[in-house]
Amino acid sequence: MSSRLAIVGIGIHAFGRTPDRTGRQQGQVAARRALADAGITWDQIQFAIGGSDSSGNADAMVADLGLTGLSFLNVINGCATGGAALSAASWALASGDFECGLVVGFDKHPAGAFNADPEQYSLGQWYGETGLMLTTQYFGMKIQRYAYDHRISTSTLAKVAEKAFLNGSKNPNAWRRQLLSADEILQSTMVSDPLTKYMFCSPAEGAVALVVCRADLAHRYSAKPIFLKSSIMTTRRYGSFEVFSPGLAPEIVSSPSRDAARLAFEKSGLGPTDIDVIQLQDTDSGAEVIHMAECGFCEDGEQEELIQSGETALTGRLPINTDGGCIANGEPIGASGLRQIHESVLQLRGAAGDRQVPGEPRTAFTHVYGAPGVSACAVLVR
Repeated sequence: MSSRLAIVGIGIHAFGRTPDRTGRQQGQVAARRALADAGITWDQIQFAIGGSDSSGNADAMVADLGLTGLSFLNVINGCATGGAALSAASWALASGDFECGLVVGFDKHPAGAFNADPEQYSLGQWYGETGLMLTTQYFGMKIQRYAYDHRISTSTLAKVAEKAFLNGSKNPNAWRRQLLSADEILQSTMVSDPLTKYMFCSPAEGAVALVVCRADLAHRYSAKPIFLKSSIMTTRRYGSFEVFSPGLAPEIVSSPSRDAARLAFEKSGLGPTDIDVIQLQDTDSGAEVIHMAECGFCEDGEQEELIQSGETALTGRLPINTDGGCIANGEPIGASGLRQIHESVLQLRGAAGDRQVPGEPRTAFTHVYGAPGVSACAVLVR
């Protein structure tokens, strides 16, 4: 598949807590930094696609960036919002109507767990009253069963988080930059067995923006463009057990993550063994473990040896979540998927600093997963 989209500018507002800026203001900072990185001005942007879950409509940013009359599409697909926005930008450029656009995501969530309304997900209030709307409960139950079936130890879950904090300590835009040992993680407060406090990400704040253009025009804007080989978004099938699923079907089928990853690789002409840098949704340690297999980077159960032997570290064969992932960065829903793209671009440019993957990586893979069962995957090359 020939690339139809190139990323020629990236910008980020640090993740974490920024009391003196709204989510939209953080989005403006990221957008301006992406424009500067591409060496263009706002009036050269022909379309924009933006996502936010808790901070208002992204298209309201035009009041601050400039009233130029451009097309601006708002996107929201849970934690997969950033991936969905990138897919929409790819479709926009493929239409032939545009040459250059902006993709932006931002959010500002209050402290504490996400507090979703069951009725927004076609569920009765009883589902929330039982406590099952708390994603911490779902993630705990899901990895508990997976770990039992495939012999994943709690030590391995702790090592996933330990790696996240180590990589985050090398990332100036990460929220949690302190080092924590696997023992400290294991001994922290139990939240939802087997997941302890430091095995979870937290709702957060932050913003990321990308300047994108037609692939054939990329070198007008950047000496080091990064090309999108594929971007796929899929929803759940009947029989797939997902967050906010009130029950199990008689037969379990593929998750949306398996479907999205398979299609992303098929359309890119590449496979899992061709990928040099990997970003996976890690709302908790267990999610990273499960998504390693669902995205095709190993078989179920092989994660135990891969993680224990350091293969997912920056210097390993499968460097995963090189910027600290959601565990170290927190999760502002609108920005989280685009953070993965931002990190992938830095890695492929060779500009990731202390967390740069060795060997001049040429390919990257990103994966996000959101309620109530949406996944988006992308393959990028330099």
